[in-house]
Amino acid sequence: MPEFSIILILLVIVAIIKGVRIVPQGEEWVVERLGKFAGVLSPGLHVINPLFSKVSYKVTTKDIILDVPQQEVITRDNAVILANAVAFIKVSSIERAVYGIENFREAMRNMVQTSLRSIIGGMDLNQALTSRDRIKAELKTAIADEALDWGLTVKSVEIQDIKPSPNMQEAMERQAAAERERVAVVTEAEGAKQSLILNAEARLEAARKDAEAQLVAAKASSEAIRLITDAVKENNTSATFLLGDRYIQTMQKMAESNNSKLVVVPGDIISAVKNLVGGGK
Repeated sequence: MPEFSIILILLVIVAIIKGVRIVPQGEEWVVERLGKFAGVLSPGLHVINPLFSKVSYKVTTKDIILDVPQQEVITRDNAVILANAVAFIKVSSIERAVYGIENFREAMRNMVQTSLRSIIGGMDLNQALTSRDRIKAELKTAIADEALDWGLTVKSVEIQDIKPSPNMQEAMERQAAAERERVAVVTEAEGAKQSLILNAEARLEAARKDAEAQLVAAKASSEAIRLITDAVKENNTSATFLLGDRYIQTMQKMAESNNSKLVVVPGDIISAVKNLVGGGK
């Protein structure tokens, strides 16, 4: 009898030890009774029935940092880029988080990856590389409803990195180099074109000025001839003197020239001049 009492006391002590649960701050524990959900233990001291109940899951109530690994994504214009993200989630319903999905962390990670591929796949390369805020907003909206069904709240989603793949980056660098070379050639050709245009305009302006000068000179000569003709008609003496003076100057120049070997001078210069103006009879 005393042995039985000792055994009974020991069983009670073991039961008490097994039934006492201390839940730390930042966690909540799921208790099942005979395999069925029985309740949730909040932080603090609790006693459960060790024979029929057990703690099946321990869930954190802190914000969960979910790292989404880098993946290749094909854009709308068939460019390959690398993108990764990080999601900040929180368990809002422990029962749904535990029994609604097999592994909510892995499920959320896959959901973010799939949604990220879908969103970036609807953009072209330039949009994908310059629209981080848009991608972040659309990504959070895309996963928020599904996360809520799993008892999770999406607090924030951030795009850690988004960049072209190494092959794509090399192709972009070659394209940029080709574009710079094209711009340089076009600029050089445009400069040569402008230079030719300016030279042609300069020549045209010079020719126009020469033509105007010749026209002015021709008008001046015509006016001079007209004046001389009028003077000859009115007074042959003045014309004779003028032509005689010009005739003598010309003869002097011919005489002073090194190439002149013989200068023929008319015997009667006055008569020769009169004959030039039509006055000699």
